[in-house]
Amino acid sequence: MTQILTRDLNRSAKNPRYPWLLACLLVVLGCSSYAVAQEQVRIKLLNGSYLEVDEASETPQGVWYRKGNMSNLLPKEKVKKIERTTPAPPEAQEAPSTNDDDHFEVMEAVAETPKKYGNYDQPTWIYLKGGARVEADSASESPAGVWYKRGSMDIFIDRSRIDRVELEDPATVAQTGKKASGWSTGRPGLDRLIRLNGGKYNVDPYLIFLVMEQESHFNTHAVSPKGARGLLQLMPGTAARFGVRHAHDPAQNISGGTRYLRELLNRFNNRVDLVLASYNAGEGAVAKFGNRVPPYQETRNYVKKISKRYKRTTVRTRKPKSETKP
Repeated sequence: MTQILTRDLNRSAKNPRYPWLLACLLVVLGCSSYAVAQEQVRIKLLNGSYLEVDEASETPQGVWYRKGNMSNLLPKEKVKKIERTTPAPPEAQEAPSTNDDDHFEVMEAVAETPKKYGNYDQPTWIYLKGGARVEADSASESPAGVWYKRGSMDIFIDRSRIDRVELEDPATVAQTGKKASGWSTGRPGLDRLIRLNGGKYNVDPYLIFLVMEQESHFNTHAVSPKGARGLLQLMPGTAARFGVRHAHDPAQNISGGTRYLRELLNRFNNRVDLVLASYNAGEGAVAKFGNRVPPYQETRNYVKKISKRYKRTTVRTRKPKSETKP
């Protein structure tokens, strides 16, 4: 476009309206430069959330993105698309007001802009996007994410999944007389369903919580590219197998998913790694490789992430009487 305008102006150099045309050219170029400079980039993930970045590009390995001084790579299977938008030029600002209320509102906005990171050396709640939260013994927050300590394990959560980090309220702990369970979906009704089914089918509620977080991030409407549905991402065959007629119904989904976990625990003698591998890749894949975790990168990452947070190699439970052989 710049070349065309320049050519037309050269042809009209002797035209008396030449200065006017030159001014128009400068305005057009200025607007184009502004639009390029103000382009906004954000990455839409498969779980429906967005990650705003400064730059992003697709490569055979995945999607590289930069935000500030940090660069990272997202696997292709986690990214739905890259969106680029150019916002409208900002409207003219109103004249500064001398009203005390206006001054107070401006001070509030300025105070919330900077993000402070630091270390939390006391019991801490890490709130995830979507409402879930995880309790940590201590945490260290940075622009890249949060490293937190739970028992003897050090675990990292990426910044794109974190909403905020807060110290646990000592007054609340003192008032209740004991600490909270260490996890929550952020929805009391969902927490109750997890505990209810965990007790009913003798499956650790924390294991159900971790599988649900990894599978759907607590999204009842989640649907995977392969057709898995609901909170615990039940495939149609698995749902039918455990009598789940409405996979997006939280009560039915959690009941079916918990019963499936119980069946896998029985089959693999409570081996967490094999249970998780079967839940991700199917029991047939685990059996095919001699009752070992299949060499699929997605499955190995799945097992590693959940096992690292669960901190146990076996689940300490007993089989319910109704499921033991006579």
